Amino acid sequence: MKKGIHPDSYRLVVFKDMSNGHSFLSRSTAVSKETVKWEDGNEYPLIKLEISSTSHPFFTGKNMLVDTAGRIDKFKKKYAKKAE
Repeated sequence: MKKGIHPDSYRLVVFKDMSNGHSFLSRSTAVSKETVKWEDGNEYPLIKLEISSTSHPFFTGKNMLVDTAGRIDKFKKKYAKKAE
């Protein structure tokens, strides 16, 4: 591994999946202005995630409903002028 390319400022950070509310504590260099009190009573920086392994369909085995009809209509409307 090359020396000097990885940051030295790793610290404990709480990551929160906003889609299902699941939180976990890990080490990171990510910067955050928000903090949260963790289960051990200490306060840690909070990083909000849109999706994590606890909510991603690949890991959960559950499919998410995708509005394909709306996407197709949007596509047709966008390119209808070019077809004429």
